[in-house]
Amino acid sequence: MAYKATGRLHKVFDTEQKSASFQAREFVIEVADGKFPQMVKFQLTQDKCALIDDYSEGEEISVDFDLRGREWNDKYFTNLNAWRIARAEAGDSAPAQQQSAAPAPAATADFDDDIPF
Repeated sequence: MAYKATGRLHKVFDTEQKSASFQAREFVIEVADGKFPQMVKFQLTQDKCALIDDYSEGEEISVDFDLRGREWNDKYFTNLNAWRIARAEAGDSAPAQQQSAAPAPAATADFDDDIPF
C-alpha cells in the first residue's frame, strides 16, 4: 500500500547497521492534525537511507511511504517504510491517511526476514 504524508521535518537519526546486510535510518515529521500535531516516525532502509541527507530539520517535506506490518515471536510491529522524499509544495498538505497513486517499489531481494522490523 502506498501513502503520502506532508509535514515539518522534526528529527533525523543516524543510519544503523542492523545486520551485515541490512541498514535502516529513521526520521520524524510533525503532521498537522487539528489542535494537536502528530509526531510520525518513518523508516528508510538499505540504499534509501541517504534520501533524507538533502533536507534540514524544520523544512516542510512530503514523504511517500508503504505501511508494513509483521509478527515476530507473537509480537506485532508496524513500520512506515519511506521510499521517496521531496520538498513540500505550497498548498501541499496531504494527510497521512490519504492513499497515493504512486506505485510501490519492488521488494529488496537481500532482506533478512528473521529480524523483528
